[in-house]
Amino acid sequence: MIISFTQDDGSIELLSTDDLSAREAAAVEKALGDIQWARVEALLQLQEPDALRAVVWAFRRREQPDLVFADFDVPGWRRRLKARLERSEIEDTLNNLIVQAISERAEDTQIDRLTPHLRQLAADPADVDAALDGLGKGHLVHRRQASKG
Repeated sequence: MIISFTQDDGSIELLSTDDLSAREAAAVEKALGDIQWARVEALLQLQEPDALRAVVWAFRRREQPDLVFADFDVPGWRRRLKARLERSEIEDTLNNLIVQAISERAEDTQIDRLTPHLRQLAADPADVDAALDGLGKGHLVHRRQASKG
């Protein structure tokens, strides 16, 4: 996931959870109450403030090793911190959905339902279209665009 952190001057810092070391990820898990990483990712998708803050804190500890999570805060977090999906996460989500949907014979319908949510969470909404194209489902994008026109 990408955490975008809007600085006081309006610039945006992008922090990818893929860039965390194993120790840093473990520190995030511990800071959030000894939860598993999959739960951290779920909380990030929900824009949960402690999860967002914990990831930023882990990156800040690289420069300030003594920084304590309980003392670290991000004033105005709701407008300054956002979690977004990276392309690999979009592709994983779509692959999992297709496997499930094939067994239900409702593949395109399931993808149509999930696509708006993926676009909203994506760091780059165009990655959703590219991932659909990569899965051979580009016709869904083109069908949606044709119905808008």
